[in-house]
Amino acid sequence: MLEVAVRPKVLSMVLAGGEGKRLSPLTLDRAKPAVPFGGHYRLIDFPLSNLVNGGYRKIVVLTQYKSHSLDVHISRTWRLSASLGNYVTSVPAQMRRGPQWFLGSADAIYQNLNIIEDEKPDYIFVFGADHIYRIDPRQMLDHHIASGAGVTVSAIRVAREESDQFGVIEPGEGSRIAAFREKPPPSEVEGLAEAPDQVLASMGNYVFTTDVLVGMLHENAATEGTRHDIGGDLIPMMVARGMASVYDFTHNVIPGQTPGSHYWRDVGTLDSYFDAHMDLIRDFPAFDLYNAEWPIYTLGRNLPPAKIVNDGTHGSSSVRRSLLSNGVVVSGAKVRESVLSPGVRVLGGGRADHSVLLDDVVICEGAKVRNAVLDKNVVVPPGARIGYNPEHDAAHYTVSEKGVVVLAKGQEVVPEP
Repeated sequence: MLEVAVRPKVLSMVLAGGEGKRLSPLTLDRAKPAVPFGGHYRLIDFPLSNLVNGGYRKIVVLTQYKSHSLDVHISRTWRLSASLGNYVTSVPAQMRRGPQWFLGSADAIYQNLNIIEDEKPDYIFVFGADHIYRIDPRQMLDHHIASGAGVTVSAIRVAREESDQFGVIEPGEGSRIAAFREKPPPSEVEGLAEAPDQVLASMGNYVFTTDVLVGMLHENAATEGTRHDIGGDLIPMMVARGMASVYDFTHNVIPGQTPGSHYWRDVGTLDSYFDAHMDLIRDFPAFDLYNAEWPIYTLGRNLPPAKIVNDGTHGSSSVRRSLLSNGVVVSGAKVRESVLSPGVRVLGGGRADHSVLLDDVVICEGAKVRNAVLDKNVVVPPGARIGYNPEHDAAHYTVSEKGVVVLAKGQEVVPEP
């Protein structure tokens, strides 16, 4: 008889409980993983798509702050076949270990050990919920099993001069991690042997051997002075005991993607969120949404196709290097290097340059927007301008470190004097 290869049992846990303060005002009334991205997606759709494409379809999403829109999105979008034992389900903070919220990422798992006990997996993926990337997690798991480690940390190569922005991994013998350092200055970091100008930075994605993780969580919970954090506490403890392995993300082969074109971005700040959108609209985008062999799944609104039409007064429309979602109407207007989400309107003589417009934003007649992110339902009145007067923008709106003007959901536009 033919022998059938039995894949190990795997449970996936997606950490979606952070407050997302650095993304405010986009997170004023929604969890960071629920923030829209790339037209009609949400940030949570990217890690979930990676897991589902890889065949790992027992997934719990650990939520905490302002989770309603995230819960609704998951319940409507991520309906897997229950008859086959597949599921994606939100798990709010339930205070099973006492009257307290999650104290950190490690504590979030510790407070939900009952899920692990019920599922009895051999291995556990722990992924962040707010990164933009593609990865085939099957290859990461295979690497982990072959390494014999208790945890494997996925890592991407970044410039050595950027080491102070990441958790930096110093590789040891084989794939073992020799040291893990949180945001060290470049002067204190050695580059990789084969690439001295690069270091390995943690992507915030892990695969654990279950019994090792459970033991470490109990130990961490009983330790005084801990932050109860995976990257800040668990990983350094496991590195010190020789239990941690690193998986170089650049070795991952993603179906439908050109070899070597690996992309990962943490969109935890307004500027990184904006820059990730600009990555989508290049002639040859750094991150390609159009990979049919490894799709990003979501549930879009039931809207008609986008259309670009002329206006009787303002003449023809012009759209260049932009993404237009369903329901978008550009009428006698100009759109340049922008991402327009479902239901956006740019009307006669209006202009959107280098901007991200979320659902149902309206740029009225003669209004102009540039270098901006406008959250849902913002209406820019006729003739108004955003992104043209730095002093006015700073006085009335949120402005990022790099000068991107951000308006909250439904925020009123203040006319210039």
